[in-house]
Amino acid sequence: MALLLGFLLLLLELCGNTLSMGSQSSTKGTEVLEFELPATDYETKDSYKAGPIGGLFQIVHVFLHVVQPNDFPEDILRKILQKKFDFSTDYDKPENVVLTLKIIYYEIGVIICAVLGLLFIILMPLVGFCFGLCRCCNKCGGEMHQRQKKNGPYQRKCFAVCLLVISIFISLGIIYGFVANHHLRTQIERTRKLADSNFKDLRTLMNGAPAQISYILSQYSTTKEKAFSDLDNVKSLLGGGIQKQLRPKVIPVLDDIKAMAEEIKETRETLLNVNNTLKELRKSSAQLNTSLSDVKRDLERSLNDPMCSVPSATATCNNIRTSLSQLDDNTNMGQLPSLDKPIEKINDILQTNLSSLVQQGYKSFNDIPEMVQNQTTDIISVHAALPYVKSTLNSIGSDIENIGEQIPIQDQLSNFMGYINDTETYIHRNLPTLEEYDSYRWLGGLVVCCLLTLIVIFYYLGLLCGTCGYDQNTTPTRRGCVSNTGGIFLMVGAGVSFLFCWILMTIVVLTFVVGTNVEKLLCEPYQNRKLFQVLDTPYLLNENWKHYLSGMVFNKPDINLTFEQVYSDCKENRGIYATLKLENSYNISEHLNIQEQAGNINNDFQNMEVNLDNIVLLDEAGRKNLMDFGLSGIDTINYDVYLAELSKTPTKVHLLSFADDLEVKANHLTHGNLKQSLKNNAQTIRMIHRDRVIPLEQSMSSAYQTIKDLRQKSSGLEMKVNNTISSLDSAQDFLRTRISSVIVEESQKYGSMIVGYFERYLQWVKISITEKIAACKPVATALDSAVNVFLCSYIIDPMNLFWFGIGKATVFLLPALIFAVKLAKYYRRMDSEDVYEDMENGNIGFHRHHSTQTV
Repeated sequence: MALLLGFLLLLLELCGNTLSMGSQSSTKGTEVLEFELPATDYETKDSYKAGPIGGLFQIVHVFLHVVQPNDFPEDILRKILQKKFDFSTDYDKPENVVLTLKIIYYEIGVIICAVLGLLFIILMPLVGFCFGLCRCCNKCGGEMHQRQKKNGPYQRKCFAVCLLVISIFISLGIIYGFVANHHLRTQIERTRKLADSNFKDLRTLMNGAPAQISYILSQYSTTKEKAFSDLDNVKSLLGGGIQKQLRPKVIPVLDDIKAMAEEIKETRETLLNVNNTLKELRKSSAQLNTSLSDVKRDLERSLNDPMCSVPSATATCNNIRTSLSQLDDNTNMGQLPSLDKPIEKINDILQTNLSSLVQQGYKSFNDIPEMVQNQTTDIISVHAALPYVKSTLNSIGSDIENIGEQIPIQDQLSNFMGYINDTETYIHRNLPTLEEYDSYRWLGGLVVCCLLTLIVIFYYLGLLCGTCGYDQNTTPTRRGCVSNTGGIFLMVGAGVSFLFCWILMTIVVLTFVVGTNVEKLLCEPYQNRKLFQVLDTPYLLNENWKHYLSGMVFNKPDINLTFEQVYSDCKENRGIYATLKLENSYNISEHLNIQEQAGNINNDFQNMEVNLDNIVLLDEAGRKNLMDFGLSGIDTINYDVYLAELSKTPTKVHLLSFADDLEVKANHLTHGNLKQSLKNNAQTIRMIHRDRVIPLEQSMSSAYQTIKDLRQKSSGLEMKVNNTISSLDSAQDFLRTRISSVIVEESQKYGSMIVGYFERYLQWVKISITEKIAACKPVATALDSAVNVFLCSYIIDPMNLFWFGIGKATVFLLPALIFAVKLAKYYRRMDSEDVYEDMENGNIGFHRHHSTQTV
């Protein structure tokens, strides 16, 4: 209990020193949203594990729960603390009698075990003395005479087995004692390392708190630099934001107009190409027609040959003459209208450079960020006389630096550091004494275990010698030396048990009473935190204070600050500010409030004048140019006439087929001039097809596709132009009527972004100071190390295991000595014995006493 209260006072000392820091306030932040304090590493482990011996400790805990199953006596402890442990006066008052009875009821299991132990202590020496006197008078088995019984061998075996089993139980208890004794010594040797580790962590906590505050303060410059960088980058941030808001409404219109300007140029190029192609087609068609006429005349002259008068050739000639009408041009290109007038209109439209006008619109839109920057220079720059943005932010920095100067944490923590140093010096000064006393304790425990080991060795030797040396065919007066030695060992063990078991039981009772009560009244309630609940009882430790801890810290006992809450928060590594509820002494939120400055900055941005009314997407010349293109009549051209003419074949008959047919017919004629002339004409027709028809077909096909595409592009041209102009008017109207609201909206966002840096920074500062700075986990760890580890795990658990093992062995000494005395009669050499009659006489009894000299 004293250790627990000592560490609670250590926590209170830390509280007091923290409060005496004066005005703690906001500090500084880090990068925009990535604020993080450097992690602090502590050396002491959060939990302690006993290792393999923990299973033995659990056995002892189960036994203690059986002996002391009652719940932690919170009410009894509260009443005792309220009476300040004073039972010397008025002990006969009814409330004191009732309290005493409750204590007895709670301790009834311990009391019963202790009383049994005391009876053992008192009776064992007395019984041993009487037993010794009785045996000296040849009573109580002292007579060196063994009466023969029918069940003698059975009894001997039963006594031997029982003694062996009991000796094994005693040996287990001795092993527990040895293990506990050694474990306790080992853990005491680790105490120095445990203490050094905890003090190192406490120093880390003390030294780390000022460093953390300095780190937080140093981050304000980073936040300010980021804000100033964004203020200097108003062109892309504010101007870019406004431009981004306008882009979906403006850019598609400009893109459409730009596409329309490219379409005008492409339409002109297409019309020129089609018009030139039509001229070429007219010329090629005329040449084709001339060539076909020449071939036709040549064929007519050939058919006038006298050979055609021959009956065998007349039919062929007539057939050829009839087919000559097919050698004609199939097209009428000369009738197609010219495209010169539409081309002239497009050329007139292209006199105005619509692409250049659109680029001016783009430039006007892209100049928005530059215009915003030029118009906001005076608002953002530092000005000595006016509350401009940068000067306001500089004033926030000055306030934070002033607040930082009000946190002299290093000076205030020096007192607590001195307390830690004094405590460490005291522990290191007294640790050698503790280790020295523990060496005496270890030696005493070793003697106790060795004494029990000696007794059980006597029993084991007695069983070994007696069992090995026993000869059932030998009479009691003639037993061998080995058997007799085994009986002597058993009697020596019984005698030593009588001599020392009461001393062993005394040690067991004393350690049992102390260890059990410390385990049940301190260790267990500390682990389940019921002890803290008792200490947190209102008006318990001070009858004038409702909450003792808040009274000590704030001198305000009405604040709900409890030991359990402080311990839990420290276990979770929360900062001292939140753990001790220091907002009741110094409210950090009030000193980190920049609402007034934030409002001023937002007002500055909302009230700044940014004029973007002179943005013109397309002037009147460009609008007229678009309208002229819509009225150019490109979409009214009779494209069907052109397509119908160009879809025709150049000739009425396929010239290659005609030539092949002509040559076949010529082959039917006899050799002569007519046949040769027809073949020559067939070859000429093939040349016309190759040189005239094929190029003409290709040109007509290309012109057909071009005109078809032109018709598709020009379809609904006037409507498309009107829609583009309508979109242009809508976008221009949007710029004229809504741009001011867009400017205000983006200015608010921009101002909120700048202020947001500092708000997030100050929020992080608040969280860091309240939750992270001077995180008190080392304090809870030190308290755990003192109570849970050092007192309960290092000392009480091994001590309880020691008395459990030694007590178990000592209790089993009582039945062991009984069986040893009984069994010794069967192993020792007797002075006299019972002699049986000769079995042939049929007498199974004995008739005389036979004496012999004892060896």
